[in-house]
Amino acid sequence: MKFDKTEVHKCLKSFDFKTLFREHLGWDNHQAQLDIPVNGENFSLSAIAQKRGFVAFICDGPIPERATRLKIDHQITKSAREHFVVYADKTDGQQVWQWVRREQGKPLANRDHRFDIRQSGDFLIQRLDQIAVDMDEEETITVVDLAGRARAAFDVDKITKRFYDRFKSEHTAFLNLIKGFPRPQKITGKEDPHPDLQWYTSLMLNRLMFVYFIQKKGFLDGDTEYMRNRLRMVEQARGKDEFQSFYRYFLLRLFHDGLGRSTDERNLDPTMEKLLGAVPFLNGGFFEVHELEQRYPEVDIPDQAFEKLFDFFDQYRWHLDERPLRADNEINPDVVGYIFEKYINQKQMGAYYTKEDITEYISKNTVIPFLFDTAQKKCAIAFNPDSALWRLLRDNPDRYIYPAVRHGVVCEDGLVVPESELPDFVQKGMSDPQARMHDNRYNLQQAQADDPIRLVTETWREYACRRNRCLDIREKMHRGEVHSINDLITLNLDIWQFARDAIVNAEGPELLRAFWHVIEKVTVLDPTCGSGAFLFAALRILETLYSDCLERMARFIEDLERKPHHPKQFNDFKTVLARLAEHPSERYFILK
Repeated sequence: MKFDKTEVHKCLKSFDFKTLFREHLGWDNHQAQLDIPVNGENFSLSAIAQKRGFVAFICDGPIPERATRLKIDHQITKSAREHFVVYADKTDGQQVWQWVRREQGKPLANRDHRFDIRQSGDFLIQRLDQIAVDMDEEETITVVDLAGRARAAFDVDKITKRFYDRFKSEHTAFLNLIKGFPRPQKITGKEDPHPDLQWYTSLMLNRLMFVYFIQKKGFLDGDTEYMRNRLRMVEQARGKDEFQSFYRYFLLRLFHDGLGRSTDERNLDPTMEKLLGAVPFLNGGFFEVHELEQRYPEVDIPDQAFEKLFDFFDQYRWHLDERPLRADNEINPDVVGYIFEKYINQKQMGAYYTKEDITEYISKNTVIPFLFDTAQKKCAIAFNPDSALWRLLRDNPDRYIYPAVRHGVVCEDGLVVPESELPDFVQKGMSDPQARMHDNRYNLQQAQADDPIRLVTETWREYACRRNRCLDIREKMHRGEVHSINDLITLNLDIWQFARDAIVNAEGPELLRAFWHVIEKVTVLDPTCGSGAFLFAALRILETLYSDCLERMARFIEDLERKPHHPKQFNDFKTVLARLAEHPSERYFILK
C-alpha cells in the first residue's frame, strides 16, 4: 500500500474517515457505538476502524471544549484503552484529532491536532503517514507497535525538537551577521564566538520571539504582521541597510522607547509615534537598555539578518496558550521556554530546562497535599479514616496504583497474575531467597519490549521486588490503612487521580466547598522561575481540579432541583455557575 498524500487530503477535506482509515492507512473495518454523558449532554461516538485493538472513533457535530473532550476520553478508555477520537464539525469545516499518551510510569498527556478544510493539512498528513500499516506488516504488527507510532506522530515533544533543530541553525546565521563585538577567539583549533556575542544573540532572538507572540494578538498597532511591515516600511523610506539600519533606526527604539517605557516616560515626539504606532508598555525590564548594549554601543545588525529570521518565524503560528491552533504549524510559550533555557549560560546562571514529567511529579506532590491539608481544616469530618473519601482507596485500589507498578502483577480485570504463570526458577526464587543468589537467569536476564510480565530492562529479581511491593500496597489500601494524603506520596500512588475523584465524588457540599475555597485562593511561588515550566505544571493540575469542582457543583444543583428545597440552598454554587455561564468558554473562565 502506497500512502498517497493527495488522496489522504481529499478524505480529510470531505470528512471521509472510513476511506481514509481503511484504504489509505490500512486499518480494518470496525463498527461500534458509544454514548457518553458529560455535564448533562450526551455524545455519540462511532468506531469506524481498528488495528490490533487500537480503535478510531468519530464524534460528529460541534467540537466540545478541551475539558469536555478529556472527560469523554476517560470514559472511552474503559471500552478501548488505545484509541483516537476525531471530533468532526462539517458545518465549520473543522476537525480535532485527539490522542492521549499512555506511558508506563508517566502521567497521561493529551495531544490535540486541529485541521481546517482551508488548510493544506500537511502537518496532520505527515502524522497520519506514521500510523499507516503496509501489507507486509499485517502478520507482525501489534497494538504496542501502533501505540509507539502514535506517540512518535502526535506527541508535542516532536514539534518542540523539530523547531529547536531549525532554531539552532537560524541562531548561528543571525549571530554571524551581528557587528560590533570582539572578534572570535581561537580555542583548540576551532573558532568560538565571543561569549558576549552569544549572549546578545540569544537576547535578541528571545525578544523577537516575544514580540511575535504579542503581534499575532494584534497588540502592536493592531497589526498582526507588525515586524515584517515595519521592516518593509523602513527599507522603503531609508533604503536597505542605508544610513541607519532597521536595527538601529527602528528596533532599538521599539524596544527601549516603546515597549520598555511607560506612556508617561515616552518621548511623545510625533515622529516617534508615527514610527512605532500604538504599542504597549511591557513592564519587567526585558526591553530596557541591556548591559551589553551599554558596553558595546557600536553594535549593528544588517536588515538581511531580520529578513531571513522573519522568513523562518513566519512559517509558524504563534499563540499565547498551550492549546493547538487550527493550523499546520504552531509555537507556544512551552516551546519557547525550552529554547530559552537551552541557550542561556547554564553553568553561570544555574538554569536548566526541566521536562514535563519531572515538573508534573514535583508540582502535584506539593500543590495537592497543600490543598488537602487546608481543606481538612475547613471540613475535618470528611477526612476521618472511615469516611467516604478514603473508601475510594479501599473500594478500588488499582485505580491509584500506577500502571507501571501493576504491570505483570495485576490484570486489567483486577485479578492477580498467579505465580504459576512465572518461570519455574522465578517461582522457586520467590519462595526461597537463597536460591536467587545462585541462578544467573534470575539475577541477570532483562526484559525487552512487549514483555507481558516485566518492564523493559527489568530483571526477574527486580520484578519480584516490584510484585511484592505492589501486592503489599494493594492490601494496605484494601484494609483501610491508607487514610492520609501524605501516605499517597510515601507509597507513590496516583495522587492527582485521587484528588480529582475526591472532588467529583464528594458526598456532601461541605467537602466540595472546602476544596473550592482553597483551590480558588491558592497561590504558587516558584522561587527559581526560568521559563515557568513548574508554574505551567501547577496550572495544569489546578485547571483540572477547578473543572472537577464546577462539574460537581452542577450535579449538586441538578439533584437539588428534583426535590423540594429552600430557594437559597446552594446559593454559593449557583453564583459560581452563573459567573461561568457569562463566559463563552468554560476553560477561559477557569484560567482567568
